[in-house]
Amino acid sequence: MNDGPSAWPASASVATPGPTISFAFNLGKIPDQGEDSDPILRDGPDLGLLGVFDGMGGAGGTVYETPEGRRTGAYLASRISRDVVERRMLDLLEPDWRLNGEAAARDLQRAVQQALQQRLRELNAAPSGLRSRLIRALPTTMALVALQRTQPGGPIWTGHVFWAGDSRAYIFDARGASQLTNDDLRDPGDALVNLRRDSVVSNAMSADTEFHVNYRRVELRAPFLAVCATDGCFGYLRTPMHFEHLVLGGLPEARSTAGWSSALQAEIAAVTGDDAAMSTLGVGADFKEFQKLFAPRVAELASEFIEPLDEVSDAVTRAEHELEALRSRLLHDMTEKWNRYKAAYERYFRPEALVGEDESVDSEDLDQAEPIQASDKSDVVETSTDVSVLSHGDVVSEEFGPEELPEPIDDSAPERNEGASP
Repeated sequence: MNDGPSAWPASASVATPGPTISFAFNLGKIPDQGEDSDPILRDGPDLGLLGVFDGMGGAGGTVYETPEGRRTGAYLASRISRDVVERRMLDLLEPDWRLNGEAAARDLQRAVQQALQQRLRELNAAPSGLRSRLIRALPTTMALVALQRTQPGGPIWTGHVFWAGDSRAYIFDARGASQLTNDDLRDPGDALVNLRRDSVVSNAMSADTEFHVNYRRVELRAPFLAVCATDGCFGYLRTPMHFEHLVLGGLPEARSTAGWSSALQAEIAAVTGDDAAMSTLGVGADFKEFQKLFAPRVAELASEFIEPLDEVSDAVTRAEHELEALRSRLLHDMTEKWNRYKAAYERYFRPEALVGEDESVDSEDLDQAEPIQASDKSDVVETSTDVSVLSHGDVVSEEFGPEELPEPIDDSAPERNEGASP
């Protein structure tokens, strides 16, 4: 049962089925404010068309007054571009005519840019005061797949892949998922690197900057699933393997295409931090045949990739929690022990540096000691030959004969008996 709309009339029965199952969804984080457009999803016996558009909220955050209310440039751009691309592709894609993909890419670029520029003029928006290469008027990404059967009734299909930005197109078959598009990023890497590194989109559709529509042609053998997805579907997962498992994991237990779609939407909504749109078209098998086809792959993904990676990731999470608990305990113990230690450590920081209880001079001796007058310095030297009391304990001095007087004290050195009693 095909759950998606048809764009082309049915033809005579064929040996290998064409598109047989399909679904699409658009999950907005804020109702009626999502910047992804509703996906494109069309099919006929020998043709298929699916695509997604992700309005770029950061670059296109400018808000415009429209008859429908206040809308961001990103919101408007994805929807304008979607409508233009769908109309142009329905005109270009014919069962009995081989699509010239490179010419179609140029046609889409011109048509979308003209439509965006026209809409910007209609909005009569004042030029932005911000001067940055990151600010764009009506920016959006696109990922689009047009499918044509190469021979009537045959299992071979041509996939015409068009894209701009970091939305993606995939093919899923018995060997697993394959990405058909290359992310347009300022600092590009492979799919895993791009998940871990948040790079700026280097090429996207917009009204005020030059852009291009990338094109790739691939040959596909049915049965397969074609999928287009915005980055809200895959960008918050640990690895590309997790995305494949996300898409296929609910299929074996689902009772229908609608049930599979609902389970997938719930999984994406639970992890994404962005709007998320997806369009999916199954070619060459019915729902139960796809379940049988992908059951071994789902089991392989789980045992060889997902479970081992999740086990290590969970161990890392536990270790991080334990480390945080140890850091908290260390800080608490350090503070408690320092508070016990610091009273003696900082005793000379107090306004009066009192003699401690462990010192040998009693307070009564201090009360009885005669003050030393400035004129009696010579007496001090004589009396100090008997006993010299230092502030940190008793020091008994040896008696010296006239010929054995100690060396004079260097005034530049700190006085060691600074707090001594006379």
